[in-house]
Amino acid sequence: MGDPKKPRKKYSTPMHPWQSARIEGEKQLIREYGLKNKKEIWQMKSLLKRFFAQVKESIVAKGKQAEKEQEQFMKRLQSLGLIKKTSKTEDVLGLTINDLMERRLQTFILRKGFARSVKQARQFITHGHILVGAKKITSPSYLVRAEEENQVNFVPTSELSDSEHPEREIKKLAKAPKKEKSTEKPKEKPKEKSKEKPKEKPKEKPKEKPKEKPKEKPKEKPTEKPKDKPKEKKAEVKDEKSK
Repeated sequence: MGDPKKPRKKYSTPMHPWQSARIEGEKQLIREYGLKNKKEIWQMKSLLKRFFAQVKESIVAKGKQAEKEQEQFMKRLQSLGLIKKTSKTEDVLGLTINDLMERRLQTFILRKGFARSVKQARQFITHGHILVGAKKITSPSYLVRAEEENQVNFVPTSELSDSEHPEREIKKLAKAPKKEKSTEKPKEKPKEKSKEKPKEKPKEKPKEKPKEKPKEKPKEKPTEKPKDKPKEKKAEVKDEKSK
């Protein structure tokens, strides 16, 4: 046995990756329909392109086989709830990406009131709480057919099948009762005279006294050492022994 073939992509990516208008439109679709990523948008766009290509071929083709294929194609779109029975082939070219998004199971559960938000609807599907007919569907991108609209419900064994389950209750804020307007005119309060506080005069800064120069100490005269009196020459006492 050989290796299994690699499955081909069922969608095509945008030709140019950086187009601000397209990027903003994709972000809005993700927020509105609770999509996981842009891959789910590209899948729906690729499906829509195939519808357009098939319609253009059926308009140009002639013969019994072309008429048969065109009839089968229109019945398929009618079963998906995308067009009415009275619609023409040219009306298919007026379909948009939002028309396909509205037929997804995730959006359908939200519109039916089974979930409080589009993200909660996705959670119910992926956790296996939703039945379509007798089948349990776990794909949020499943396209609900027109004949299956009344067959969408919760799994009987699921706790969410109870309509009083807290996760299914949609809480509505109670509006506050409106106050009745009284015909009597409100009494005017006497205007109180505003007591003006007397303006305080700015305090004058005390004048700074001129700094007194420190008194200079009188210079002390150097004490003169008393001069040594000349030693009196001792008179030589001459012993005049001989006088």
